[in-house]
Amino acid sequence: MREHEYTVELPHAARRLWALFQRYDLWKEFAPAVLDVEIVHAGDAGGNGLLRRVIYPLPFGRRGESFELVRNVTPGVGYDYLMIRSGLEGSVTLEPLGPNRTRLRFREHFHMRTPILRWFEGPIYRFINKKNEESMRGAAAWLLAHPEFHPELADPAS
Repeated sequence: MREHEYTVELPHAARRLWALFQRYDLWKEFAPAVLDVEIVHAGDAGGNGLLRRVIYPLPFGRRGESFELVRNVTPGVGYDYLMIRSGLEGSVTLEPLGPNRTRLRFREHFHMRTPILRWFEGPIYRFINKKNEESMRGAAAWLLAHPEFHPELADPAS
């Protein structure tokens, strides 16, 4: 079993980051870890039970596909997800640190079950982890480049 945790401080209000993360149609614009996202099932009003199909890049130009079930949603704070086929579990948490400063924590736990693929588990997940980290930083860069995106969710200047 492998685990990956990535924590980064971002110069945006948690509410504004949350709003961006709920716009699945924009993920391809800021997340190099995402080639496409399709909402298969919307879940309840809070986002629990949402099922998304995510297409993501793999090494050597290959593509992967996952069906991710979103659960334990706390709006504006975070959620957990489960990749249905692989059993990979993850979570995203936003922690306000001050005006327009948020700590983002991204965690995943995974284990490849196919024996031959386990030989490649390390390199594959290093590639995926790098793309996930780039995606989190990409969200912050996207918000800086798009001040028109929900400016009302930014914290007032102190």
